[in-house]
Amino acid sequence: MAAATTEEGTAKKFWDTFSKESILTLYTPFVVSLASGNLKVDAFGHYLAQDVQFYECFAQAYELAEDCADDDDAKVSIVGLRKRVLKELKHHNSFVQEWGLDLSKETTPNPATTKYTNFVLATASGKVEGVKGPGELATPFEKTKVAAYTLSAIAPSMRLNVFLGKELMDFNGDQHPYKKWIDKYSSEAYQAAMLLTEDVLDKLSVSLTGEELDTMQKLYHQALKLEMEFFRSLPVDQQTVLPLSKQHISTEHRLTIFSDFDLTCTVVDSSAILAEIAIVTARKSVQSQPESQNQPESQSQIARMSSADLRSTCEVLEREYTEEYERCIENMLTNQKAEEFDYEGLKTALEQLSEFERRANTKVIESNVLKGLNLEDIKRAGERLILHDGCMRFFQSITNNQHLNVNVHVLSYCWCADLIRSSFSSGGIPTMNVHANEFLYENSLSTGEIIKTIETPIDKLQAFTNILKNIDESDKTNLTIYIGDSVGDLLCLLEADIGIVIASSSSLQKIATHFGVSFVPLFSALIKKQKEHVEGSAFGWKGLSGILYTVSSWAEVHSFIIGS
Repeated sequence: MAAATTEEGTAKKFWDTFSKESILTLYTPFVVSLASGNLKVDAFGHYLAQDVQFYECFAQAYELAEDCADDDDAKVSIVGLRKRVLKELKHHNSFVQEWGLDLSKETTPNPATTKYTNFVLATASGKVEGVKGPGELATPFEKTKVAAYTLSAIAPSMRLNVFLGKELMDFNGDQHPYKKWIDKYSSEAYQAAMLLTEDVLDKLSVSLTGEELDTMQKLYHQALKLEMEFFRSLPVDQQTVLPLSKQHISTEHRLTIFSDFDLTCTVVDSSAILAEIAIVTARKSVQSQPESQNQPESQSQIARMSSADLRSTCEVLEREYTEEYERCIENMLTNQKAEEFDYEGLKTALEQLSEFERRANTKVIESNVLKGLNLEDIKRAGERLILHDGCMRFFQSITNNQHLNVNVHVLSYCWCADLIRSSFSSGGIPTMNVHANEFLYENSLSTGEIIKTIETPIDKLQAFTNILKNIDESDKTNLTIYIGDSVGDLLCLLEADIGIVIASSSSLQKIATHFGVSFVPLFSALIKKQKEHVEGSAFGWKGLSGILYTVSSWAEVHSFIIGS
């Protein structure tokens, strides 16, 4: 008997493609307030009234989809989906009665609601690019296509509701005022209804062409974005912990943001980029030598190793660095694990790592692998650096925000600050404050020497401290945020009022935990602060608490600080 195989359906593939975007829905004032339990009832009532508009729209869209489906089984399934929607409308009445809400004044849909419902009904009416008008759908196949498109516009709403329900389950205690809502969307029954919708969608899509499936995916994505926009637009008439920018008064407050660069911002470590530049451009150096062999070294090319020798040397340096780094980390873990946050113990341990980092940089300089790199090649590489999704957009938004009194600084071990400056300049931020090591040049060619500025965790902390010392805090309240990913960022992460760890390394987790540092998902921390908040008071953030906040993407950082 052949083993059963489970092939992922079309709807699930669509969700998997765009699911990361759904995380941003969590970082909205409405969802955080609802999860905390202190969302005002009137705001929840407005949400329920808008939700009624959605269900009425979906019922109408299913009716149109039923007329388009050419398969009897599909028709029966769509009729079942429509009946479930009508049942949900009745279920809403129980919510309204339980909270004593009067929705009679909430009959007007808000703009985000209208935008989504109009999109769904337009799709169900065949108003999709490349699709004939409703009266021109002559063949059963053409009609089935519209039915599939219609379900593509509805399915993301259900997926997002299930996602929210599951995410909020951890905060859903017996006394939670919105327990019934969370229970509903996290229930097996609602998930089964969602899966049934997706199953019908999958069956309707079987006969579609690749181009038509692409259209379905675009409709699905647009529907998801419209549903997310709906949650972002929901009014919340109360103080909320996010976005931070909303609490910011430029005449009274100052925001100082620090970020690491390598792997926090970039996909690949800058040392590997610089090594590759050296190896690739070494060939150019060799080819140009006959023309310049009678000129003094300083007037032509600086003598360099061959491309093959460079690659071999870089591989040896990388292997030796990795092995010794891992030994340093293990040595730091030999002491007894701290029972509570031990900042001074951590700082002492990181001084050992600092000695290693300095030795490693000296090895690189003495190896001559960084000798003869052209400044223009470095700048071009910086322009092409691949950053994590949302990273550049965050820095563009924060530096161009006229309503924020904000300073942004990048602190990095990178050997060459020009690489970093070029990367941000290419993103439209030519004045980014970059604190990193510098190459020494002769006639735009690197000599192989490094002007050492930040080599170690202690150096980073010193730079962090010096920047803050130079800020005049006499007239404004300063809030500091540090974003990093590695052991080298630990001291700065902990000193900042808010330390955000993004996609952290395993060594950071090991070392930090060993010295009593706690990691808390940023979303959970926001809900806790919202829950404990007293209306009229400020949301307090304090450094050296021993707590670091974790995120999985720059989009979360963006939503928390600036908003979605």
